[in-house]
Amino acid sequence: MDKIYIAARGKGWICVEKPAGISVHNDPGKDILSMAAQFLSDKTPTQDLLQPVHRLDKETSGLLLLATEPDALTRLSALFARGEVKKKYLALVHGNFDIQQREERLWDNPLSKEAGGRNNPAGKGKKIEAMTQYKVLEQSVHYTLLEIGLLTGRKHQIRRHAKLAGHPVTGDSRYGSQRSIQFLREKCNYHRLGLHAFQLTFQDQNQSRVIIRSAMIPLEMNTLLKQDL
Repeated sequence: MDKIYIAARGKGWICVEKPAGISVHNDPGKDILSMAAQFLSDKTPTQDLLQPVHRLDKETSGLLLLATEPDALTRLSALFARGEVKKKYLALVHGNFDIQQREERLWDNPLSKEAGGRNNPAGKGKKIEAMTQYKVLEQSVHYTLLEIGLLTGRKHQIRRHAKLAGHPVTGDSRYGSQRSIQFLREKCNYHRLGLHAFQLTFQDQNQSRVIIRSAMIPLEMNTLLKQDL
């Protein structure tokens, strides 16, 4: 089993770095819960609970909060439900933006509750409010690294908004083009979705502000950006 990186820990919880391509809990023995349980079994043999407080798509890498005590699961889940946990992502998308670095913009296309597809990313049926903040961190010839903040929480929201804006997330097999995915795999040795959850901010049990940041941009994403000359 692969090693697991613990980004932070607090009373009743740990925050792990989930690799891209690994499920949160749907693949017993190989998912992130199994990896975390194996790690913790060596250090906390009497572990009573290990449950994800929120979700990340299998294809998305980054910070994931796991509760190790029932009280923490209840408390942290309530924070997420009330929108009191601020999440930021890094997205490596196709194309360039004619805006200044660190200039904050908004994608606000309404989206259906259910996921869409590359031909209809907004989804079928009734559309509801969806807002995604973004700003440019770095640009190469063909790609842009964005910092993303979610103001709402629709399914695949970042990926759908990026596609609707004409800047699909790199390696996105659901919303990106088959041609671009094939090019990235064959020519660039790039085999992942360019989406990484890199920061979580919330109030801990003692009301202190907790800010957890990912150690670095994932290697494949950084390599694609730096070598795109």
